[in-house]
Amino acid sequence: QVQLVESGGGLVQAGGSRRLSCAASGSIISMTVMGWYRQAPGKQRELVARMASGGTTNYADFVKGRFTISRDNTKNTVYLQMNSLKLEDTAVYYCNAAGVVDGLGYRSDFWGQGTQVTVSS
Repeated sequence: QVQLVESGGGLVQAGGSRRLSCAASGSIISMTVMGWYRQAPGKQRELVARMASGGTTNYADFVKGRFTISRDNTKNTVYLQMNSLKLEDTAVYYCNAAGVVDGLGYRSDFWGQGTQVTVSS
């Protein structure tokens, strides 16, 4: 199995910055894609950003120019640097990973427990 442990959430003022981290551990053979989703109260979970092991990235339009995703493939860790935070960025941020796991093959449904980011005015 694979465990994803997130950290870095908390309270931040509008216009401020925050960095999230997510470390994957377990019987990982290769972690193909790692990324971040978020879910605000009363809303569906949505993609924020994701990054393939080769470096290809995808960003939601609402974070382009403000958030940057990066990863350390040697540590199976993904980061999300969030700058110029807005009130509407308040949400629970979830780490997601997809890859090949020993005994399970390819799986894309590994999720972290979520970390709350609250942006205040």
